[in-house]
Amino acid sequence: MPAPPLPARRGRLTLREVAARAGVSRATASLVLRESPLVAAETRARVRAAVDALGYTYNRGAATLRARRSMTIGLLVTELTNPFFAELALGVDAVMDAAGYVSFLVGTEECLGRQERFLRRMREQGVDGVVLCPAAGTAPELIRRLQEWRMPCVQAMRQVLPGAGEAEGDHAAADNRFGVEQVVEHLVGLGHRRIAYVGGELSHSVSRARRAGFEAAMRRHGLDTGPLLKGPPTRHAGAEAIGALLDGPRPPTAVVCFNDLVAFGVMLGLERRGLRAGRDMAVTGVDDLPEAALREPGLTTVATLPRLVGEEAGRLLLRRIADPDRPPERVILPARLVVRGSCGARAAREAGAVLEEAVP
Repeated sequence: MPAPPLPARRGRLTLREVAARAGVSRATASLVLRESPLVAAETRARVRAAVDALGYTYNRGAATLRARRSMTIGLLVTELTNPFFAELALGVDAVMDAAGYVSFLVGTEECLGRQERFLRRMREQGVDGVVLCPAAGTAPELIRRLQEWRMPCVQAMRQVLPGAGEAEGDHAAADNRFGVEQVVEHLVGLGHRRIAYVGGELSHSVSRARRAGFEAAMRRHGLDTGPLLKGPPTRHAGAEAIGALLDGPRPPTAVVCFNDLVAFGVMLGLERRGLRAGRDMAVTGVDDLPEAALREPGLTTVATLPRLVGEEAGRLLLRRIADPDRPPERVILPARLVVRGSCGARAAREAGAVLEEAVP
C-alpha cells in the first residue's frame, strides 16, 4: 500500500506528525529516535521511513534536556593495549549499546592525574555514569567525589575500598583470590613443592587478592611462599624473571604468574634457555586470554571472564542510573581453572609420576 501523500504545511515538523505517518504512537516514535532496543525491528523501520519521507530532524539536545539524560557513559580502564581490558570494555559496551547508550572509552595508563582529568571531562560532558577500573593508588576520596557529583559509578574488576564507616559502592569482578588458590591446589596435586609467584608490582585490589590467594594456599600445605618476584604485568617482565628463578640455589619447579601476559613471557624465557613449559617447569597464568589456548603448549590459567565482568558492570550501571538511591551491589563471578599443557598435568598423568622435591 503506497504511503499517504505528504501534506502541505508550514512551520516546523513535529514528532507527532512522524508518528502519525508511521502509524505508531508518539511515545513509540520517540523510543525509536532514542535508539531504544525495546521497539521491534519492523516498527523501527516504519518510523525511520517516515522520518526520511518527511525530512524530520531529531533534536537530541532538546530530548536530553527533557529527559535529563545524555544517553552516554564514561568507560575508564587502565591499559587499552592489554587484551583483558579490551574484552572487559567490549562487555560493558555491548550492554550499554543494547540500552541505547554510547560509551566514551579512555585508557588511564595507571596515571592518577590522567584519571582525574578524564573524570572531570566526563562530568563536563554530562555523562549519565561511569564504569571505572581504578588506577593503582586511587584514594577513597575520588569515589566520594563522584558521589558528591551525583555521578553513578560502578567499579569493574578492581575496587577502591571505602573509608571507615562508609558503604561500598557498586562493584563487578571475578573471584581473583579463589582463582589463584585453585592454581596452587592443582600444582600441589601434581607434586610441586617449590612454587614461585611472578608479577603484580602495583598495589591495587586485584594484585593483593591474587597474591593473598597464592600465599594462603601455600601456607595451607605447609610450603614456603617464595620466591615472590614483583614486576610489571608484561611479557617482558616474565621473560626477565627467568634468570632470577633458575639461577638461584633452589629453582622452583612451578611458577604461578600474576596474569597470562607474564606467563607468556616466562614461557618465552624458558624457550631461550632451551627449556619447555610443562616439561621442565610448570607455568600457569590468570585471565584465560584468547591467546592462552593457541600457545604451544597451551597455557594452564584461570578464567576471570573479563567480558562477562564488563557485562555485569554495565547492568549494574543501568540499575544505578535508573535508581540512584538503591543499595550498593556487588557481583563476583566465580573464577575457573582451565588446565592445558603448560603445567605438565598431561605428562604427569601419562607417566603416573609425582614430582618430588629434589634433595638439596
